[in-house]
Amino acid sequence: MMAAEKARPILITGCSSGIGYVTANALRERGYRVFASARKQRDTQRLAEEGFASVRLDLDDSRSISDALEEVFEQTGGKLYALFNNGAYGQPGAVEDLSRDVLRAQFETNLFGWHDLTRRVIQVMRKQGEGRIIQNSSVLGLVALPYRGAYTASKFALEGLSDTLRMELHGSGVHISLIEPGPIESRFRANSLIMAKKYIDMENSVHRESYKATVARLAKEGAAVSFTLPPEAVLKRVIHALESPRPRARYYVTVPTYLLGNLKRVLSTAVLDWITRRI
Repeated sequence: MMAAEKARPILITGCSSGIGYVTANALRERGYRVFASARKQRDTQRLAEEGFASVRLDLDDSRSISDALEEVFEQTGGKLYALFNNGAYGQPGAVEDLSRDVLRAQFETNLFGWHDLTRRVIQVMRKQGEGRIIQNSSVLGLVALPYRGAYTASKFALEGLSDTLRMELHGSGVHISLIEPGPIESRFRANSLIMAKKYIDMENSVHRESYKATVARLAKEGAAVSFTLPPEAVLKRVIHALESPRPRARYYVTVPTYLLGNLKRVLSTAVLDWITRRI
């Protein structure tokens, strides 16, 4: 990639920690003009103090999305080379314990906010004749696991929406790619534990005993499962999606993602269910 190209602007959501924060730092060092966004004002202030072009962006609020993009475009002259949709959270809970409002909230952040932001950005990228949209999905966008129904549903929906969008963008110069991480070191589990305690009546659920294991897993310090990788593992895929003349539709990251993604292609539903129930 030429030096001038490396200065192209990219907007990244969910930069307060984890994958978003690591990617923002690495791409800035690589020469990109990074607009690092976060939902909380204290996080955007911290990012600004670290030298980022920082914007507040709440994916649950269309006005916040509009204001953030207006701020970015004011600084770029109305241009944006890439968008990395990363800001999301996981709502644990058995499907029968998920209220309509809790499920809706999961989709507002993980899908509808991304969709709102992406639609607005596509208009600019089409005019430019180029652009890259990277969706940070999940191994749970490929297979389902018990007690992760809300998050899985949001990622399954993201996969379908992105696949359709990829076909509709063909020939426009705008490319869309899905990153499929799996277990990555981040605050994801800690945040999920907060949401479980806040919205799921675990003590009075028929799944009470299973929730004990869920809480123990979410509260565990360090890696909760084998093959957990640092957030830097996602970076290589993001760079390829940004800089390759032929970016891939999907990028697998961790061993569980490769394993489960491939098993889904060859195993019957019954056998795959037997395996995933034991994970």
